[in-house]
Amino acid sequence: MDIATGLGLLAGMAVLVTLILMGGELSMFLDSHAFIAIFGGAFAATLIRFPLASIFHGMPLGMRFAFSMRRMSQRELIEEIASLAEIARKQGPMGLEKAEVSDTFLAKGVRYVADGYDADFIRDNLERDRDNFLTHLDEGQKIYRSIGDCAPAFGMVATLIGMVQMFANMSDPSKLGPYMAVALLATFYGAGLANLFCLPIADKLHFKLVDEEINRSLIIDGVLMMRESKSPALVREMLLAYLPEKHRHEAEELAPA
Repeated sequence: MDIATGLGLLAGMAVLVTLILMGGELSMFLDSHAFIAIFGGAFAATLIRFPLASIFHGMPLGMRFAFSMRRMSQRELIEEIASLAEIARKQGPMGLEKAEVSDTFLAKGVRYVADGYDADFIRDNLERDRDNFLTHLDEGQKIYRSIGDCAPAFGMVATLIGMVQMFANMSDPSKLGPYMAVALLATFYGAGLANLFCLPIADKLHFKLVDEEINRSLIIDGVLMMRESKSPALVREMLLAYLPEKHRHEAEELAPA
């Protein structure tokens, strides 16, 4: 689990609740009209922007990856691929059938090598798998960013509606407070939903999309070199190019002689 995402959301909620309780009661900030205006309006606008299938696929996928961590780092992937390349070089592709692989995408590539598929088939299938996964993850990012863009706008719309209702009922002072509360709470809900949840989730998904693209491209290159029975040292050296400069030198120092 990505602890940073959970901690960030909990910390943000704690700050808001603390500020609310310092000056009143939590019930003062609960209003069904403002809730409908923000969540209903943002969802309606998102339905217009995206196909229904993309919404129901992209939102759960995006939420799952926003709260999940990749099981292996790039350095660990390189070391595992180098170990698998050593098995393939010494025992042949058949030796990979019994190898235990931690990453599911890497396991798929290893299975192709063990089954004896040619390099073009392996490359095409793995690249297609990578691109489809990244497309779905990008959809999730765009959907959350869209909701984050719409929520403050609908907060302003609801605020204007509340102001119109307030001025239309100036003759009845008892209605001025509720209408003003709806107007202000809608803006609060919109800003909170966008800046505490949707936009940070979208940025987290963008970061993970870039990270997954690097990791899966690294795996594809490693599997193809494994298919060609390259030496583990050469495989490790070639794949180190995917690491940042600082981590690249650290990995070289830790690499077995």
